[in-house]
Amino acid sequence: QVHLVESGGGLVQAGGSLRLSCAASGLIFSINGMGWYRQAPGKQRELVAAITSGGSTNYADSVKGRFTISRGDAKNTVYLQMNSLKPEDTAVYYCNADQVRRTIFTNPSTYWGQGTQVTVSS
Repeated sequence: QVHLVESGGGLVQAGGSLRLSCAASGLIFSINGMGWYRQAPGKQRELVAAITSGGSTNYADSVKGRFTISRGDAKNTVYLQMNSLKPEDTAVYYCNADQVRRTIFTNPSTYWGQGTQVTVSS
């Protein structure tokens, strides 16, 4: 089994910063893309930012210029640096690993972390 473990959430005042981390563990041959999604109460889960194994990034319009996604040297970790946080960024943030192959012979699968709460106070 592949596990994604997130850390770094918490409570911060508007204008502050947080850094989320996610590490994938287990039998992993390769991971194509990793990303962060969020879900606020009463809303659908939405993409925040994603990064491919080649380093291409994609951001939601609402976070462009404020959030930065990056991958660790081990390629099984992903980070989300969140600056200039706003109350509307309050949500549970989920780490996502896409096109994960456990071995060269297995079909790719998608995995999710348990989520970490980010609360931005005004």
